[in-house]
Amino acid sequence: MTPTGLFLSSYAHMATLMTHYRTAGAFFGKALGQLLATSILCVTLGACSWMPFVGDEEQPDIETIETTEQKVYARAQRSLRSSNHTAAIEQLELLEARFPFGEFAEQAQLELIYARYMTYDLEGARSSADRFIRLHPGHDSVDYAYYLKGLSAYRESNNLLDSLLSQDPARRDMAPLREAYADFGLFLSRFPNSQYAPDAQQRMIHLRNVLARSELAVADFYMRRGGYIAASNRARFVIENYPDSEARDDALATLVECNWKLDLKDEANRALRVLALNHPEYESFDDAGNFVLAERIRNRDRSWANIMTLGMLDKPEAPAPITIVAPEG
Repeated sequence: MTPTGLFLSSYAHMATLMTHYRTAGAFFGKALGQLLATSILCVTLGACSWMPFVGDEEQPDIETIETTEQKVYARAQRSLRSSNHTAAIEQLELLEARFPFGEFAEQAQLELIYARYMTYDLEGARSSADRFIRLHPGHDSVDYAYYLKGLSAYRESNNLLDSLLSQDPARRDMAPLREAYADFGLFLSRFPNSQYAPDAQQRMIHLRNVLARSELAVADFYMRRGGYIAASNRARFVIENYPDSEARDDALATLVECNWKLDLKDEANRALRVLALNHPEYESFDDAGNFVLAERIRNRDRSWANIMTLGMLDKPEAPAPITIVAPEG
């Protein structure tokens, strides 16, 4: 081979080798770049695993974070202090639903009774009180549940319409008052030394007087229609069940009149002796100590004819003054 041919052959061989080197370098450079990118990604993910809410652990629900037991109860307390009882009910119900065995569960149930009472949900308050008493009979504040139960029934009887019309409480529906009277009676029998006992006692005195007057209002209704047996039963009920009421003297007087009209003279005399002994200043006694029914009958049994003629016609019949007969011996 000539020198020129040898040179050209060597040059071509070197060019081929350089081409192979460039191809291999590109391949290894690309592989090295992929390896570096993978390493950086792994390092980044490893670092992120130490950040809050990032990594393998599931991210907590934001609503759960914002409604922990302490936060819900704190909001309920703020609503109660600001007299926003409707909002307090919602928060206390949420607390009871989400944390039924939590730290504030029992207190929330107790405060729910009060909040419902303040929003005039009286049936709801009584139901909540019954539930608390059933679930926590030994709770330190169970007396408060008994007290609010009676207070809810008491408040139910004092509606706005009756107050505006100045209606006699004795002529209202007596069912809520009877419930309140029974509830307060049970409360006082179980917790006589409770801090709420004095208030309950005063309310019971008022309820006793109203209930007694209600019975006598029914008795008066029967007497106007000649139902003396039914009227005497109502009067006897007052004497037996509300002996310390303000209406006891009127109940005894009603019993005297009914027995006299029924020709039960001995029964009438016994009731009259009790009346004279316990209420000697009763208005139907005259100066001689005789029992005068004329005024009671005249005010109650007047007909329209008697009223229109100013008492000239159709005068109601009234017995002569009844004298007390002392027992023999």
